[in-house]
Amino acid sequence: MNIPKTKRTPATNSLSDAPGARRGRTRERALLVQLRFPGLHVEAELEELKLLTRSAGAEVCGVLTGRRERPDVASYIGKGKAEELRDLVQLEKADVAIVNHDLSPAQERNLEKIAGCRVLDRTGLILDIFAQRARSHEGKLQVELAQLDHLATRLVRGWTHLERQRGGIGLRGPGETQLETDRRLIRERVKHLNRQLEKVRAQRESRRKARHKIPIPTVSLVGYTNAGKSTLFNRLTGAGVYAADQLFATLDPTMRRVLLPGNTDIILADTVGFIRHLPHGLVEAFKSTLEEVAEADLLLHVVDGASPERHEQIEQVRVVLKEIGAEAIPQITVFNKIDLSGESPRAERAHIDRVFVSAQTGDGLGLLVEALAEHFRRARVSCHLRLPPDAGRLRALLYEHLHVMRESLTERGEWLLELELTEADLAWLHSLPDFVAERMLQPEPQPLARTGS
Repeated sequence: MNIPKTKRTPATNSLSDAPGARRGRTRERALLVQLRFPGLHVEAELEELKLLTRSAGAEVCGVLTGRRERPDVASYIGKGKAEELRDLVQLEKADVAIVNHDLSPAQERNLEKIAGCRVLDRTGLILDIFAQRARSHEGKLQVELAQLDHLATRLVRGWTHLERQRGGIGLRGPGETQLETDRRLIRERVKHLNRQLEKVRAQRESRRKARHKIPIPTVSLVGYTNAGKSTLFNRLTGAGVYAADQLFATLDPTMRRVLLPGNTDIILADTVGFIRHLPHGLVEAFKSTLEEVAEADLLLHVVDGASPERHEQIEQVRVVLKEIGAEAIPQITVFNKIDLSGESPRAERAHIDRVFVSAQTGDGLGLLVEALAEHFRRARVSCHLRLPPDAGRLRALLYEHLHVMRESLTERGEWLLELELTEADLAWLHSLPDFVAERMLQPEPQPLARTGS
């Protein structure tokens, strides 16, 4: 997040896009701006802004706060506060001012003129962090698309020669300003990125359909950023996914197969963390990634149990889940970090499933695994099948992919199987070409000669 002290160019507004930003020679000095509006919890907002700034690689050199009833149209923070910001920038030798609110392009430019330094709003800061964290091809495409969407309204003319071409002998005729050129280039790049993302989405959809052919339920980890989702994912799967005490440490979804007690397989998915005021452009850009959450059979909502803002964070996660159409999916709430909160490991299943664990120490993980197993046991129904002697291939498939409880053999050589099935299992069973429901589904078991269990 290095920002050289040079004249601003019109083609970038992201910290990670600045020349030399990726070389990491020095850390930018960032001055934070937070206004107090009615009903706003400034302390929590400011603490989160500090975490975001450090996650982007900057050093917090000062904080400017103020109180307003409503934002100023011209500069958001008001002329007097903007001049105070200018003085503080000079005093602290700040490279960038980060305003913890969404600024319009005009407000951002006006603040830059007054403060004499680069200005980023909250959306620009989050986009910068996402740009640094994206590792997969899809993640990079999604972040770039969101950045261009944010940048498109922030293009300004930077040089006098970029004005519309002046007339003259041999120079008269239609021309194009640099601003128009930049906008056209951005539109073309956005079209290219959307085409690339369509291909990636098609591949993801193909993989999702392939997973659905095998009836293994998917469990997605969701939660506020830095709640410990990746650490919990590593504990449950041994995957070794990158986990750190920073916001948005993990962007790209990771999936692993996990065997639960009772011989139940699940696919566990680690996804991007949520945050309050998550930019809508990011939700749109990461739609294909977030679809993994919307398609899940169960959500593990991981909560930072040691955070004083945990109740508000839970509500923020619910807001995002509703936005992506995942609010109706069953949930188990996992209160993490009991090693910091002082809670004891336990499971509560009165009205909603709640489990208290520490992903860092491993305390309570056994209770969580048992809660997962119990959830899928509750979702199962008992089913009895009668298979003819020539259905050996179908029988092998059932043993490979379903939970066969008992098997018996009739005098005519038919297999009588008792299975525990979810709705997805039953749908998969009906999709098999060798399965004939009218002949094979039995209302009651009819064991004659027991051969195994």
